[in-house]
Parts: sequence; C-alpha cells; structure tokens
Amino acid sequence: MLKYQQNNYAYIDGANLYGGVAGFGWKLDYGRFRVWLSQKYNVNRAYIFLGFIPKYKDLYAYLQEAGFTLIFKEVIYDNNGKPKGNCDADLVVQAMKDAYENSFEKAIIVTSDGDYASLIKFLKERDKLKAILSPHNKKLCSILLKRINVPIAYLNDQINILQVRKEKAPDMDKAT
Repeated sequence: MLKYQQNNYAYIDGANLYGGVAGFGWKLDYGRFRVWLSQKYNVNRAYIFLGFIPKYKDLYAYLQEAGFTLIFKEVIYDNNGKPKGNCDADLVVQAMKDAYENSFEKAIIVTSDGDYASLIKFLKERDKLKAILSPHNKKLCSILLKRINVPIAYLNDQINILQVRKEKAPDMDKAT
C-alpha cells in the first residue's frame, strides 16, 4: 500500500537562518538541510529569501543544486557599506499567495523573527501551518512567535544531522 505524503512548502528567511546558526558557532549543511526538510516535514518546495549580491553567485548555484528555490531581494547598502536585503515582506507575500492558491497543504516557516507573527496566525487559523523551525534557541526565539501556541522546533537540536562535516560548500560567511 502506498503511503500518503503531504505536499508541504518551506519558507526560509535566509538571513535569519544563517545568523541564527552562525551565532551558535556551527555551519549549516544546506544540502543535508534540504533532505531533512523533505524527509521530516514532507517539503516539496523550499523557498529561501535573501538579498542578491553578485559575488555570491557560487553560493546561489549551490543552494539551487541542493533543491532550494531562491527568491532575491535587491540589496541596498548602509552608511558603513553593510548590505541590507530585508526579505520579510517578500516571504509573507509568497506564503499568502501560495496559501490562497492552495498550492500546499502545510507551511513550514524557518525564522525566529517576531515580524512573521501575523503570517503564522493567518496560517494557523486556516490549518495551513505545520511548524516553525527556529534557527535560534528557545531563549532567543521571539516571544511573539511563542505566544501563538504552534509547534516550534529548534534547529540547534539537530546540529548532529545538519552541520557541515567537511568544508565542501562555498563559503557561507557574509553570504546572506
């Protein structure tokens, strides 16, 4: 007998993911992460939202080869030359569009950022949310997300599965 598999989508705040994991001193193996999303959460499509910086084209190619759909935001630079590519609105619009078009059964949101609380509430009310995957620990994950009372898994708990074992991926430093 064939096992039913959900058609779930992941929406990943690339800067939040990278910064959260790096803050704990380890590097995420994005290839393993994509496989883990598929196996653990039945994710068929995984969007990563990030700012576009041309010098990271090898990273972008690697992420696409790993099976991610990349959604880029134009980058602007602050007075110190630091790139800013805030993708929050783009992630929310894509998730809302996909929910209204009934493109997925359940959404997985990868962030620790409370700015997504309204999206999480919307998805929960419509029974379209599977889980939040927080790149930060319980202490650093936004209280605005925790108050919604939805499943939150902490990626730091999966370090043995998801961390880079050998330096094989393009340099992720300063990439998002």
